[in-house]
Amino acid sequence: MPELLNGTTVNGTHGVVPHSPVQEPEYGEYRSVIERINQRIQSGDPFYSLEFFPPRTANGAVNLVSRIERMSEGGPLFCDITWHPAGDPGNTEKPTSSTCMAVTMLNYCGVETMLHITCSNQDEEDIKRNLKKAKDMGLKNLLALRGDPPDGGLTWTKQEDGLNYATDLVKLIRKEHGDHFTICVAGYPTGHPECTSYAEDLRHLKEKVDAGADFIITQLFFKAETFFQFVRDCREIGITCPIIPGVLPIQAYQSLRHIVKLSRLEVPKEILDAIEPIKDNDEAIRNYGVEQAFQMCRELLKHEDIHGVHFYTLNREVATIEILKRLGMWVEEPCKPLPWKQTANYSRCKEDVRPIFWRSRPKSYIYRTSNWDEFPNGRWGNSSAASFGDLTDYYLFYLKHKPPKEDLLKMWGEELNSEQDVWDVFQNYISGCSNKDGVKVRSMPWNDDELSPETGFIKEQLEAINKRGVLTINSQPNVNGAPSSDSKLGWGSPNGYIYQKAYLEFFTSKENGIALKKILKNFPMVNYHIVDKSGEADYTNCDLTTPIAVTWGVFPGKEIIQPTVVDPIAFKTWKDEAFELWKHPWGDLYPEGSQSRKIIDHIFNSYYLVNLVDNDFPKESCLWRIVEQMLEEGKRTTSTPEQMEVNV
Repeated sequence: MPELLNGTTVNGTHGVVPHSPVQEPEYGEYRSVIERINQRIQSGDPFYSLEFFPPRTANGAVNLVSRIERMSEGGPLFCDITWHPAGDPGNTEKPTSSTCMAVTMLNYCGVETMLHITCSNQDEEDIKRNLKKAKDMGLKNLLALRGDPPDGGLTWTKQEDGLNYATDLVKLIRKEHGDHFTICVAGYPTGHPECTSYAEDLRHLKEKVDAGADFIITQLFFKAETFFQFVRDCREIGITCPIIPGVLPIQAYQSLRHIVKLSRLEVPKEILDAIEPIKDNDEAIRNYGVEQAFQMCRELLKHEDIHGVHFYTLNREVATIEILKRLGMWVEEPCKPLPWKQTANYSRCKEDVRPIFWRSRPKSYIYRTSNWDEFPNGRWGNSSAASFGDLTDYYLFYLKHKPPKEDLLKMWGEELNSEQDVWDVFQNYISGCSNKDGVKVRSMPWNDDELSPETGFIKEQLEAINKRGVLTINSQPNVNGAPSSDSKLGWGSPNGYIYQKAYLEFFTSKENGIALKKILKNFPMVNYHIVDKSGEADYTNCDLTTPIAVTWGVFPGKEIIQPTVVDPIAFKTWKDEAFELWKHPWGDLYPEGSQSRKIIDHIFNSYYLVNLVDNDFPKESCLWRIVEQMLEEGKRTTSTPEQMEVNV
C-alpha cells in the first residue's frame, strides 16, 4: 500500500510545508498498523485513515470497491470497515458483509484494513468463530467495540451469557490470539452518552487500553479544543497510547441530523446557525463542511501530540479528498514498490514476482492464488508445482466489470457486423479515441484498470496492428536502464534502474498464427508461445521448466529484482481465462443466435493466443517487424493447424 512519501507538516498560515520522505516498508517486510503509526509519530509525518460501511446490495459492493480503490491512491495509512450485525457480518463470501468487504479491501484493493468487531448480541463462541475467520483470511487489525444495544433501543441491557463491554472483547482477543491483531478502541471526547459521567468514561477507556488496546480512534466532534482537552485528560490518567481524532465532514443536512441522533452528540450553535439557511442546498452544505473540517484538521495537526486524522467518509469521496488535498496529505503519484499492485495481506508480503499475463487483471490472479501456502520470492520457480485455483464464477463482485450492460454495449458495439468491428473496438481502446457513436472505450474484458502509462511509448505501433486484427491484451516496450524514479516506467527504491524486454500478447486469426510460426524461424532471439482455445494447437520454443524474466530492476545495495516473468506452464492456465473472457462478459451482451454473438463465438473458437518476448532488449525491438510480416504472409497462407510442427 503506497503511503505519504512526500511527507508534509501543517503550517498555520499556508497549510503545508514539505519535509523529508518517510521510509516505508519494503516488499517482504510487514509492519503492523500500530508500528506504522508509531513510525509516523517518531518521524513527524502526518497520516490519515478512512472509514467505510458495508453496502446493502452486491451492486453497491462493486461501486464501493471502486471508490475504495480510488481513495486508496491518495495514500491512507489504513482503512476500516464497520460491523453491521444485520448484514451477516462474519460471512466471508457475502459481498454485503463486513468481513467479506474487509477481505476484499485487503486483498483486492491493496489497502491495510481494520475490521470493526462488536460483542453485542453474540455469545462468546460466535465471537471466537468470527475472530478465527478474520485471522484465517489475513486480517491483522481490529476495532473492538461493545456495539449498539441488541434490541435496537437506546438503553443497554446486560447480557447474561455474553460479553458486555469492549474491555471484555479486548481481553478475549488477546487471550485467544495474543499479539496477532493490532487492536484499536473507541474514545469519546465528550464522554459516552450512557456513562454517568465524563470521568467514568475515561476510566473505562483506560481499562480498554490496559486490557491490551494499541491505540484509540475517537467519536466525531466539532471543535478542535474539545479533542485537545480530551487528550490532556487521557494523559493525566495514564493513557499513553496514540489517540487519533475522528473527523466527519458535514456533507448533507439530513445525514448530519441522523448521525447526531445516533451518536447523541450536541452540535455547536454556531454550526447549526451557519447551515440552517442553506440546509436545502447540498452543494452549499458540502462546501461548508469541507471548509469547517479543513480548518479543524489544520488546527488539530499543529498540536504536538496529534499526528493523524481518521475520516468518517460515509462512503463518499469528494469532500474527504478535497480536504486531504488542501491539507497537502493526498499523494498524487505514490511510489510503486513493484510494477504491479500488491495486496496488503501480511501472508503475501514476500511475494515479488508474478507471471506477466495477469498484470492487467491482478484481482483475478489474487483470487486464483488465494489458497497458496507460499508465494514466490526472488524468482519464479518451476510452476508445474503451482496450483492455480479455478475461476468458475465470472461474476464474483470484485471481478465483475464495473460498467452496466448498457455502457458496455455503447463501448463494445450495440451490433457487430464483422470481425473488423471487433478490431475497431481494440484500436479505439488503445488510441483513447471515441468510436463511431462518439463513446470512448474505457475498459476491455482483459483489463481491470486503464492502460498503463508505459503504453504511450508503443501506442502508434499498437494502434496500427490492432486495426488489422492483431488484438493486443498485454504489452510492454523494451527498456534499457530507465531511472527507477521515471514517472511512467519507474518502480522500486530510489537511484535504481529498470530494464524490460519487449513483450507482446495478442489474439489473432488462425491464418496469422500459421504464418507467424513460419516467420519466427528467422528470429532466434524471440521466444514465443502460440495456443488455441482447446490446446490442440500448442507451439513454443521455450523450455517448459524455465521461466523467462521480462522485467527486472537493479538497485543500490540490493539483489536484482525480477517482478514479472513469462512462464509457459502458467500461460496455459491464463489461456483458459483469456479465451473465456470473450464469452463472459462480451458475448453475453448479445442474444443467442444473433450476428454479434456469432462473431464473438467465431473469434473464441478459431483465434490463437500468442505471446512474444524479444530477448535482444538493448536493441530496437523486432516484434513489430515480425507482426508486419505475419500479417502479409497471413493473407496468402492456406495451411491448416495440423501442418504446423510442434517445436518444444
